[in-house]
Amino acid sequence: MTRVNVVLLIMLLASGLYLVRVSYDARRLFTELDRAQGEQRHLDTEFERLKAERQSQATPLRVEKTAREKLKMRTASPAITQYVTYSKAASGAAQ
Repeated sequence: MTRVNVVLLIMLLASGLYLVRVSYDARRLFTELDRAQGEQRHLDTEFERLKAERQSQATPLRVEKTAREKLKMRTASPAITQYVTYSKAASGAAQ
């Protein structure tokens, strides 16, 4: 009878230790999950902010202003337009 009690006591202690270990792992995983969800919320907020910023940067007035200031572009007019004419003599010499 005492052997059965000792075996049962050992099994009870092992079961208790296993339960503590499983509870610890569950808490650790829950903490990691909570951190990951917080990071996801932060990244979603950052993504929305960047999307709104990109949209504001791509307005036609902003693009035109950047083209004029940084690229030194100007509006095409007949005074600065050069026209290229196509002639049959030039195409025959090219072949």
